[in-house]
Amino acid sequence: MSFKSFSRRGFLKSTAAVAGVTALPQFVAADGHAPLTVGFIYVGPKDDFGYNQAHAEGATAVKAMEGVVVVEEENVAETTDVQNSMESMINFDDAKLLFPTSFGYFNPHVLETAPKHPDVRFQHAAGLWSEGMPTNVGSYFGYIGMGQYLNGITAGHATTTKKIGFVAAKPIPQVLLNINSFLLGARQVDPEITCQVIFTGEWSLAVKEAEATNALADAGCDVITCHVDGPKVVMETAAGRDCFVCGYHANQAPLAPEKYLTGAEWNWAGVYTGMVQTVLDGGTIDNFVRGGLADGFIKMSPLGPAVSDASRAQFEAVKAEIMAGGFAAIKGPLNDNTGNALLGAGDALVETDIALESMDYLVEGVIGSTS
Repeated sequence: MSFKSFSRRGFLKSTAAVAGVTALPQFVAADGHAPLTVGFIYVGPKDDFGYNQAHAEGATAVKAMEGVVVVEEENVAETTDVQNSMESMINFDDAKLLFPTSFGYFNPHVLETAPKHPDVRFQHAAGLWSEGMPTNVGSYFGYIGMGQYLNGITAGHATTTKKIGFVAAKPIPQVLLNINSFLLGARQVDPEITCQVIFTGEWSLAVKEAEATNALADAGCDVITCHVDGPKVVMETAAGRDCFVCGYHANQAPLAPEKYLTGAEWNWAGVYTGMVQTVLDGGTIDNFVRGGLADGFIKMSPLGPAVSDASRAQFEAVKAEIMAGGFAAIKGPLNDNTGNALLGAGDALVETDIALESMDYLVEGVIGSTS
C-alpha cells in the first residue's frame, strides 16, 4: 500500500465516530505468534537526502528482521497530526513499538498520547526524557556534534577566506551545539576563522534554504554546512557558488562530488535493530539512550577529493580521540558571541554531558543570533 495515496490520519478521522469498528486482520508468523508491529513516523519525505532518509534507512534494516512488520508514514506535521498517526498505527495496525522521529513530536504529542496506551512503547528521537514522564516513553539520540566538529576541521583546512557558513532551521539546543561544534573544529586549524549562521525558521523550506546559502556565499563564506531536514538544496546551491560543502544527516557526496569534504551522518540501522530485538526478547529499552561514533550511532562520510593531506591527517587524529571517549569540543576559556563567559580555563563539557542538550548560546566567533 502506498502511503502517498492513503492517509492514516484521514482514515482515523473518518472512522473514529463509527462504533464497533472491526480491527484489521493480523498476520501470523511461521512460529504461530503474531509479529511485532513497529511504526515509524517522519516529518518529511523518506528520500530527502537528510534527516528523514537517515531514519528511513534504519527502518529498512528493521524490515529485514524476522518476526517484525514495519508500518511507516511520511510528511506528518509536528501538530496533532502526529497524535492521529500514532493512534492509527496502534488501533488499526496493532503497533506495540513506535518511533516518532521528529523533534517537535515529543512535547506535547508523545507525552500526551503515551499514557493512553501503557502497553505500547514510544521511542522518540532527540527528546529529553526525565523522571516524572511516562515510563513507556524513551528518548534516543547521538552525539552528532562530534561529527560537525570533524566537519569543521576539514572546513578549516579548505577555507581561504577564513569565513565558513551554516544554514540552520531553528535555534534549539541540538542545532546550536552543531553550529558551535562546526566553528570550534575549524578554529583548531585557524583561531581567526568565523562562522556566519542564518536561521530559516523551518525544518524544510527550500526557498529560504537557497536564499540563506546564497547570502552566505555573497558574504564570503567558502565552506558551508547545515542543520535542516533535507540538505539537498544547500549542498547543490553552495557547490553551484563554488563553495566547499560538509554534509549532514546522510551522505550528500553524490550531490556535489568535487566540493564535498565530508559529512556527519546518522547510523540508525544498528540502533533500531538493537531496540527492536530488545522488545522481541521481552526486554525493556532504557528511557534515555545516547551514543556516539564509537557506539555506532553516527558515522562520517568518506573524505572527498578536495581534502588535503594535512586536513586528512588532523581529521583522522581527532576522530581517533573521539572514538576513545571523553572528548570535549566545548572547553574553556570560552565566551559566547556577546562576550559573556561560558567556561573558564580548564573547564570542559565532554560529549556525554547532559548540559549540552540544554545549550542556548552561540560561541565567540559565530556571527548570528538565536533571537
